[in-house]
Formats: sequence, structure tokens, C-alpha cells
Amino acid sequence: MRKIKEILRLNASGLSNRQVAQSVKVSPSTVSLIVNKAEKAGLSWPLPEDMNDLNLENALYSTATRIDAKPIPDWSAIHKELKRPHVTLQLLWEEYLESHPKGYRYSYFCELYQNWRKKLEPTMRQDHKAGEKMFVDFAGQTVDIQDPKTGVTKPAQIFIAVLGASNYAFVQATFSQELRNWIHLHSLSFEFFQGVSEIIVPDNLRSGISRSCRYEPDANPTYHEMAEHYGCVVMPSRPYRPRDKSKVENAVLHVERQILARLRNRTFFSLKELNRTISKELKTLNEKPFQKLDGSRKSWYEELDKKALLPLPSERYIFAQWKTLKVNIDYHVELEKNYYSVPYQLVREKVDVRFTTFTVEILHKGKRITSHTRLSGTGKRSTNPEHMPDSHRKHLEWTPTRIINWAKKSGESTASLVEKLLNQKAHPEQAYRSCLGIIRLGDKYGSDRLEVACSRAIDCNGLSYGSVKSILQNGLDLVEPEKQNVLPLPSHSNIRGASYYKSEEDKSC
Repeated sequence: MRKIKEILRLNASGLSNRQVAQSVKVSPSTVSLIVNKAEKAGLSWPLPEDMNDLNLENALYSTATRIDAKPIPDWSAIHKELKRPHVTLQLLWEEYLESHPKGYRYSYFCELYQNWRKKLEPTMRQDHKAGEKMFVDFAGQTVDIQDPKTGVTKPAQIFIAVLGASNYAFVQATFSQELRNWIHLHSLSFEFFQGVSEIIVPDNLRSGISRSCRYEPDANPTYHEMAEHYGCVVMPSRPYRPRDKSKVENAVLHVERQILARLRNRTFFSLKELNRTISKELKTLNEKPFQKLDGSRKSWYEELDKKALLPLPSERYIFAQWKTLKVNIDYHVELEKNYYSVPYQLVREKVDVRFTTFTVEILHKGKRITSHTRLSGTGKRSTNPEHMPDSHRKHLEWTPTRIINWAKKSGESTASLVEKLLNQKAHPEQAYRSCLGIIRLGDKYGSDRLEVACSRAIDCNGLSYGSVKSILQNGLDLVEPEKQNVLPLPSHSNIRGASYYKSEEDKSC
């Protein structure tokens, strides 16, 4: 459903089906199909606030709106197969029909393939509109940062963003290409350009593009969310198609030759120092006149891109990550070794978790169901009592004081025994079950007998539910305790009295 929503959003922004398809990583025909379904269902972007993923699926794919479209062959695979000996279009069409009996007839199949093949040969010249595209990538060259205390060096990665129409560039050094830095560098780029391009064209960087993901081989959800925050679209370049990102490739080349090459003999001791130096060199690069054109990158930016860029939002994008997790049987999800509750009805369901530095939001079928303050450390729980079943919630309301007060209704001995049980445990909750069991014995045997039994259990140090139950079952609480007769010690020369253990000094006193 996330892809369908993204298709509807981008289509409403005025992009063509081909541009939307390239951004979302589906075929143009799929985009057209979804847009047609939405129109027939009477839906338009933005969708109603109360429409969740399930409602959207029912609206688009109900029997009334279902469209039977013929499957489109994989022309690139067919083109590759034709290079094999003795493989013909006739054979490939027959294999296509075996998988799709209602597919295209042979003549139209051949016509579609020939039309597709004609598009392979010509090379399209890319003319970029003002404010339309921002190309982003990391340079292959790095710059070493030396620790002034240890002398150990660490390579800094060089991020480059360039606007398509003016070639106006932004350069920043960072220690890693991880997602958090990748997103932060985009925000810095927009602020440097004082506006937002309509399209971001990244290389297929692992942190930004989920190429290895089986179910979502496209832009990372965080990357998509950032683009939505700034009102633009992510359109990754095609793998092994350098012409798709020629702007940034040229910018990388200029940065390496005119900035990084000048720094080759310098030693930097901090990232801040390196970025301060890069900023000065970048100003020179952007203001340097073109060799074959009038003006410079900066003058073209002022004339073209700056006026056409989208305005910056009022706030910078707050970095958030996404994960899909399964709700455990204790109605909690585990995120980085901490646990957050959801309504118990979602046990064993899959939910989407969006988490920032300070908050954790949990969504089910696209609908936000709860949020928590993010926990620090590990092994901690954030539990909302409203998420619990009634039985669990009532158990949570018990406290040691409440249990002792309930035991006093039977008598002081019962309350004393319960208090001793609670004090024996490192955590009083561990004794709750035993205490409640003792108190409930009064329902069967009566409060008076329970009080006597608890008194006997205290006297014999039988501080447990089992001891009290045994006394009541065997009727020992009804028998008078026998008085013990203390016999005097016999007189004998070998029996030592208390005076034997006194010291000589004590004896003389």
C-alpha cells in the first residue's frame, strides 16, 4: 500500500507516468493501471484521513473496479534470449502463452518487441529544466583526518550535490555513508541551495536505495519520508547507466581536480577543519567562469535554479527510521532490545515501527495506533495499561499494601504471615500469587480457622501457602497445642554448667 500511495501522490504533483514509475520502481503500465483504478473509485490525493490501507485496498481492488490487463512481456529478457543460438520470436511467444494463455497474439507481440528494440539505439541528450533535478553522490576519493593525540588517520567521505540546470554544487565531508548522515547531508544541501528541487537523482547507494530488499527494492522508507517532507520525489539512476547521472559525475570530477587535489599535501585534524577549507575552495569553484559559456555556476544558479526551486519547509526533517516487526504474545514489540506495548488484539500481527531519537510510533495497516517515549539502555519496557487485557490490568493494580490490608480482614496473624512472605522476596510481586492463595483459603475454611492456621504456621516457621493449606486440610488448627514440659538437667560430674565457660578473671569477681 505504501507504493500505491506514493504513486497517487506523485501523479497528483504533475509527474508523468514514466517519471512516477522510475521513482517507485514499477512499470509505467502499472502506474497507469493504479491511477485508472483510483479515478474509477473516486479517489484523489490527498486521501481521506480516515482511510487506512485495508479501505484503500478494498476501494481499488473490489470486483467492481477490477481491470483485466494483459501481462506485458519482459522485453529485456526476450532480447537477451534472442542472442542464443536457434532461439526465435516464435518460440519465445509460445513460451509466453504457456504462462499467460490470454496474452498478446503473435503479430502484436512482434510489433511491441520491435518498438521496444528501436529505443535501445539512440542516445538521448538530457536537457535539465531549472529547479527540476538535484543529483547526489559520494566521490570515490576520500580525505584522511588525523587524530592529534594518537596520530591514527580516518578517511572522510566526500558528499556532492549538484543542480541540473546551473551545475551549482554543494560539497560536504562526513565520516560515513550511513543512512543518518545521508539524510542529514540532503537537508544541508537544500539549505545551501535555499530551496528544494522537484526531483532527487541519487546513485544506487545502499543506505538510500534498498536494492537488496526482497519486498521493497526501491528507495529506503526513511528516504521516501524525507522526500515527502520536502515535497519532492526520489528518482534513482539506473544501474550501469552513467548518462543518467552525468551531471554529478562531472561535478565529482571537478571537485576531485579543483578541490581535493589542492588539499593533497595538507593534514587535517578534525572534520570541522576540513569542511571549513572545502567551503572556501567550493566558493572559488562555483564562481569560476565557464570555459565555453558565459557566466559561472553561481551566476547561472542565481538566474535559473534559485528562482525555480521549491520553498524550504518551516522545519528541517527529523531523522526517523522504519522497521517491520511482529507483535509478541505479551503484546509488546522488541526494538533495539527494549519493549513497547501495543493493544493486545494485535498479538502476532506485523506492525510498522517508526522511531526517532526521542519517540517510537507504531502503525498497523498504515494507521498510527500508539506512540511511546523512546527508552535508553536495554531490557526496559514501556507499557500502556490501556493495551492490557482486563485480567492483566487488574493484576497490575495490586500493591503490597493493598494485599496486607485485605489479609487483615481475616485477622492480624493472616496479615502478619502475608507481610512476612512479601518481605522474603527481592521483588514483592514474586509473592503475590502465594499471598492471594492464602487469603482465598478463608473462602473455603472460614476466616476464623484461617487466622488460627496462620498463627500456627508462624510459630513453626512454615511461611508458605502449602504449610497453611496443610494445617487446614489436616484440621491441625482445631487441635489444642500440647504444652511442652521442660525437664531439669540431671546432676552429674561430667555435665558442665555455665560457670565452666567463665574465664578465671570472671570467676574471681
